[in-house]
Amino acid sequence: MDDPARLGRGAGQAGGALMAWLLLILGGCFEVGFTTCLRFVDGFRNLPWTLGFLASVTLSMGLLEVAARSIPMGTAYAVWGGIGALGTVIVGMIWFGEPFTPVRLLLILGLVGCIAGLRLAGGQ
Repeated sequence: MDDPARLGRGAGQAGGALMAWLLLILGGCFEVGFTTCLRFVDGFRNLPWTLGFLASVTLSMGLLEVAARSIPMGTAYAVWGGIGALGTVIVGMIWFGEPFTPVRLLLILGLVGCIAGLRLAGGQ
């Protein structure tokens, strides 16, 4: 009988690895969703935004967990967090009037480079 904790690990199938990366990227996008909702929950008194926050955080964490079955946990967490940070900064600049400066752009590009570097450095 297969050990449930090992399902998906080391499968060696390109399709499974691709699916894990797609789920991880989707989870990172839901992280952007929950950080954006968090801006409006008003101490969790604003019910629609609170429900959006809870749904987004649940999906984000769940997708991270599923992806981490095939992607090394450290790599998965760093990429997931990087996508969330990058997306949240971009949302802040586009919709909330946060500053868009050359230094911020350079740092965003550095973050993207680090995320890509983790993927290329053996994160499956």
